[in-house]
Amino acid sequence: MHPSFLILTLLIGLALPPFGAGAAESGGLQDRPAIAMHGQPLYPEGFDHIPGIDPGVPVDGLLRRAVIGRFDSLHPFIVRGQAAAGLTLVTEPLMARGWDEPFTLYGLLAELVSVAADRSQVTFTLNPRARWHDGRPVTVDDVRFSYETLRYHGRPPHRTYYGQVATVATKDRSITFTFAARPDGSRDRELPLILGLMSVLPAHVWAGRDFDQPTLVPPLGSGPYRVAAVDPGRSITYRRVPDYWGADLPVRRGHSNFETVRFDYYRDDSVAYEAFNAGQIDLWWESSALRWQRLAAMPAAVDGRIRMESLPHGRPEPVRGVILNTRRPLFADVRVREALALAFDGAWINRALLAGAGRRTESYYPNSVLAARGVPSAAEMALLQPFAGELPPRLFTEPFHLPSGEQGGPAAQRPALLRAKALLEAAGWRVRDGRLRNTDGHEFRFEILLGDPGEERIVLAYVRGLARLGIAARVRTVDSAQFQARLDGFDYDTVVHQWVSSLSPGNEQLVYYGSPAAGQPGSRNYPGIRSLAVDTMAASLAASETYDELVARARALDRVLSWGFYLVPFFYQAEDRIAVWQPLCRPARIPLYGVQLESWWTGTCKRE
Repeated sequence: MHPSFLILTLLIGLALPPFGAGAAESGGLQDRPAIAMHGQPLYPEGFDHIPGIDPGVPVDGLLRRAVIGRFDSLHPFIVRGQAAAGLTLVTEPLMARGWDEPFTLYGLLAELVSVAADRSQVTFTLNPRARWHDGRPVTVDDVRFSYETLRYHGRPPHRTYYGQVATVATKDRSITFTFAARPDGSRDRELPLILGLMSVLPAHVWAGRDFDQPTLVPPLGSGPYRVAAVDPGRSITYRRVPDYWGADLPVRRGHSNFETVRFDYYRDDSVAYEAFNAGQIDLWWESSALRWQRLAAMPAAVDGRIRMESLPHGRPEPVRGVILNTRRPLFADVRVREALALAFDGAWINRALLAGAGRRTESYYPNSVLAARGVPSAAEMALLQPFAGELPPRLFTEPFHLPSGEQGGPAAQRPALLRAKALLEAAGWRVRDGRLRNTDGHEFRFEILLGDPGEERIVLAYVRGLARLGIAARVRTVDSAQFQARLDGFDYDTVVHQWVSSLSPGNEQLVYYGSPAAGQPGSRNYPGIRSLAVDTMAASLAASETYDELVARARALDRVLSWGFYLVPFFYQAEDRIAVWQPLCRPARIPLYGVQLESWWTGTCKRE
């Protein structure tokens, strides 16, 4: 099914009758096996398995995946250390995401959920079959321990979200969270789902251990896999749990079809790519159009041993580019930031380095219905007008666009550079002795921090554009551990990194862009944004009662962020380019959010 049709189906579904009519009542609230952020869940109550997924595929074989960098911990819930990939195969949340919908959760460790009409309270009832890998049952004491531990010792998002819980009560197999109201009396409508995504940890294992320290002790979980082998920094191997308690749940049937999953770590993207070519990795996601073309010409691709597919999806693509750290005085002026964005010759870089396959990112939600389009709608204007004094007038009258000639290059880029020069002069920067300097004679120079050597070509092309303005930029590529440490501590002038959003953005947007997160080490407010308009728009997302409201608010936030020029954006693609060594197979239908490897298998491939 095409992503646009899926989105239409979901929007129509908002008007469907209530889900789970006739479900049991508990404490005045209706117990249901699923909860949607907006409207009703897509899958009917009692569904057997996720449509498009075949529960009858074989369970066998080894899936080898590549990861760039190193790891030194098996503890993903704290800032310290670099956690290994794949640990979500071991540790489960209360409820599981539905990948055909913007934001819906279905029963997993919790078989039922009850939510107050105003979303001031949520109750989860645990599945009596849920078991840890050591055979002990998952209890409400485990859930309460997980909540309390993550609230006070977890990563910044945990502390932010769970800190809004006012009270917790348990009874038999149920646990109830009651949420504090905001100062204006409103409620955060997303919190019941945020709690539903909480990873549940075994209290009997963590009791007496220091939660704040990285560890290489394999975690005990309740998921379909357990850690089988660890080679610190090089590889981690997971083995399927033969008596996994949740194998027959609707959200799990047809999933976890590999007997073994191994993540191999590589120094950089180029080394990992060569490992795939040599058959040491089973599948490869490719973002470079040029390398995709070279891959297609390989003998293994020509003779069919490697299958190559470009699979469309409807999710927002990651927003990636050079992020400008406004904590540095150099980038505090929006005119300077706009000038730096204008110096990026997107047309030439796309043509010369990406074979013309890239789409220039001009939104914080590219490739989705959430991306701002044209001038603000009436609904967006109502949200934006109270901040007219803070926002640039152009935001209200012009679509956001980064100008560039069709082919790019020095001649086509000249108007953009002249505009950049004028902005810099207005901000007090002029070229003297071939260098851009301020009135104190200080030179405009900064460092661009990279964690992936594969992006050096794009960044070096950008550096040449900056040099035409008299700006001296230096590129520094570091290993993954150093990159993460500097990222967490905001220790950079600029950094090439990204944000990833869903089709139902909510509380995490405050972690990405909110003022409180700007001073919180380990948060994702990499530019250090402090804006009342951004705070208000981001906070309003989770309070949206309909999907139409959410779209208008996301588009308004998109405009405020884009016109703030906190990012020199790169490119995105609207499909997943995946190459696999046969006989790695996938379901014929691709979910709205794109490829989900959990439902793949090895053996005979079927097609609907």
